[in-house]
Amino acid sequence: MNTIAVLGSANMDLVVRQARLPLPGETIFGAGFSTVPGGKGLNQAVAAARLGADVTFLGAVGADAYGAELRTLLTTEGIRSTELATADAPTGTAHISVVDSGENSIVVVSGANASVTTLSVEQRAVVADAAFLVMQCELPTRALAEGIAVARAAGVFTVLTPAPVVPLPAGFLASVDLVIPNQIEAAELTGESDPIRAAETLSAGQTWAIVTLGAEGSVVAYDGEALGLAPARPVTAVDTTAAGDTFVGALMAHLAVNFVRGTALTPDDMIEAVRFATVASSVSVTRTGATSSMPTRAEVDAILAQSLRHG
Repeated sequence: MNTIAVLGSANMDLVVRQARLPLPGETIFGAGFSTVPGGKGLNQAVAAARLGADVTFLGAVGADAYGAELRTLLTTEGIRSTELATADAPTGTAHISVVDSGENSIVVVSGANASVTTLSVEQRAVVADAAFLVMQCELPTRALAEGIAVARAAGVFTVLTPAPVVPLPAGFLASVDLVIPNQIEAAELTGESDPIRAAETLSAGQTWAIVTLGAEGSVVAYDGEALGLAPARPVTAVDTTAAGDTFVGALMAHLAVNFVRGTALTPDDMIEAVRFATVASSVSVTRTGATSSMPTRAEVDAILAQSLRHG
């Protein structure tokens, strides 16, 4: 099976459920509190592994209780983490407010993640041996650029979720094989409010782009041309935390199982992977939490099989 190397953040999510966001200077009561393993990198790694992929995680955690808990989770999920560094800084945290509508707001404190400014010899070897390198923007850009350089030299397919949107070096996005922003991120990166135009702009130069639109589905584009709008699966959302990360992890799991390294992805390959990822993401928003909400491959396959039976 093709290996996915995830170079990304690992956080402990501190989640408060509440009726609404407080006004500036206002104190309100919350309805509940929980700690859930998270971070965009760890989320995507867990989603991919739970959906059947062979995953190695690269990043850093602190020498603290949260770091130990995240390492245990990775082991439990079958994700290799032998090259996960231990930093002097505390493990990263994300402070998440989830309101009754299911929407959320998040403040991230990078902690150990900010220490990942370069890759070790061993981490570079992991990247070079993988079929896919999956990244986000919660690690320093310098480390991401190094990962891309190693991957490109080895013929590894590179994937970036440009979240949060941060200043990127010239040519950075063009050096990535697949970019997966949400609609807001795509608009910020391109200046295009129309997600189709944004996807076309991001995909220029033989790059794949998938712009996710939440309940509206996603736009798929390649080499400056939109291939179409992939519809969402209608569900009642209770918590959208990590829905995008579930989408990315599921997409990569599908490609890892079906993609032959060294061959070009076709539009049909990508659209089929997007369909699989859409179902996985739709399941995640019906549950609370980040990693705790992610489905298994059996769950997604059952939903896809049922949809085929019903046309």
